[in-house]
Amino acid sequence: MSREPGYKRWVLFAACAHLFFLLPLLRARASAVTPEGAEDETELPVLQKSKKSGTISKISRELKEIVFVIQSQSNSFHSKRAEDLKRDILNQAADLGKELPTVLLIHQMNGHEGAWTILPLMKDFSVTYGRNSSWIFFCEEDTRIQVVKLLETLGRFDSSKEWFLGKALYDEESTIIHHYAFAENPTVFKFPDFAAGWALSIPLVNKLAKKLKSEPLKSDFTIDLKHEIALYIWQKGEGPHLTPVPEFCTDDVNSYKVDHCATTFSNFLPLCGEPVKKEDVFVAVKTCQKFHGDRIPVVKQTWEREAAFIEYYSDYADISIPTIDLGIPNTDRGHCGKTFAILERFLNHSSSRTPWLVIVDDDTLISIFRLRKLLSCYDPNEPVFLGERYGYGLGTGGYSYITGGGGMVFSRIAVQKLLASKCRCYSMDAPDDMVLGMCFSGLGIPITHSPLFHQARPMDYPKGYLSHQIPVSFHKHWNIDPVKVYFTWLAPNTEESLNGKKVGYNREDL
Repeated sequence: MSREPGYKRWVLFAACAHLFFLLPLLRARASAVTPEGAEDETELPVLQKSKKSGTISKISRELKEIVFVIQSQSNSFHSKRAEDLKRDILNQAADLGKELPTVLLIHQMNGHEGAWTILPLMKDFSVTYGRNSSWIFFCEEDTRIQVVKLLETLGRFDSSKEWFLGKALYDEESTIIHHYAFAENPTVFKFPDFAAGWALSIPLVNKLAKKLKSEPLKSDFTIDLKHEIALYIWQKGEGPHLTPVPEFCTDDVNSYKVDHCATTFSNFLPLCGEPVKKEDVFVAVKTCQKFHGDRIPVVKQTWEREAAFIEYYSDYADISIPTIDLGIPNTDRGHCGKTFAILERFLNHSSSRTPWLVIVDDDTLISIFRLRKLLSCYDPNEPVFLGERYGYGLGTGGYSYITGGGGMVFSRIAVQKLLASKCRCYSMDAPDDMVLGMCFSGLGIPITHSPLFHQARPMDYPKGYLSHQIPVSFHKHWNIDPVKVYFTWLAPNTEESLNGKKVGYNREDL
């Protein structure tokens, strides 16, 4: 009898020990049969909500520190596209938190004629955003942005340092549009593809604003803005180079390549309904007798067939082409007198039902087929002056203009308003495109830029830049086969019938 209590205590101890060693095994088995990702119904959701709330709060705070600047234009077609992009950015931001970022449209800033050249805005950016922001992010109206991926991308860089970020372009050979810069090795200098978006850290913005205050911009002409901005920031080695960012992309949003991208680009030719009719476009070709034999045959062999109404204006009437002598002597440069005579003839002698005029040089290569698609996006009842935009003296006032070699497109109402004014050539050989820019600027009619028009040859532009374009025009026959360039870059189909033969060319050869 005296052994029973001890025996019971031993049994109780053994049972507890067995349970102690068995519980971990039971837990392990329970976890093994629990589906992956299943959560405890009491504590884990609270923890996850707290973590998610903290992440959203952080993203919202970081997003507030980015100022988005859309490189917009005042023309109704372009301003609507910019507003759509702004709305998309803000909608993405609203899904992430309460604080919305600042989104600016350049054409609404300052009423400054040169706002599109960016650098004159640095002082305003520095004063307004220099203390509470980290980045100024620039993009075009057709850039598409994944806001969260953009935040992740910018988060890799220390925003307290000077950064110049973008998708890098470079010249494979020195080119006239960049004043033959870095002639010994042009590939060493990188500049941003605006279509992919590009970013400046606030310390760099502040530095540029300070420099611009003490040293105003020196260059009179703005030709290729992206290259000129990179040069100014680089400051002959004293400033930062462009840092290439692989997440800044120009692939189409539907491409399989874009999974890693923070930005993409709508790389298609705009089409807003049916292309305008062939009969709605009047084409004027400026030429002179000395080029009748070599340049005009190229036009006839390539794009003339795309035009319903085309006239050649020369200093000599040649019935074999035929050309029309406007009574304006040929000049070695400028051609302002001839251009204004063409405008007068279009207004007074062409059908009043023809809403569009295109003026080109005799060595312009153009796709009228693509131009008709592009013009479907513009209202002919608005004063439209369209082409590749350059600038003169924009750091100190000045004006923008459409460079003539790539083609100048006018709505009839724009021509009417111009000729109703007193603005005319100050000399017969004045540069016609610059005089037109000065006149339209004085009338308050905006210059509308399209990067699909080109003042130079395909070889004068980076391949990466042209890769996301469907170009409308190029210019110059110098050191190229212009017929080959047309059928490679501009023909409605890359394989065109030429003299009964099918021809196709590789762009890499040009």
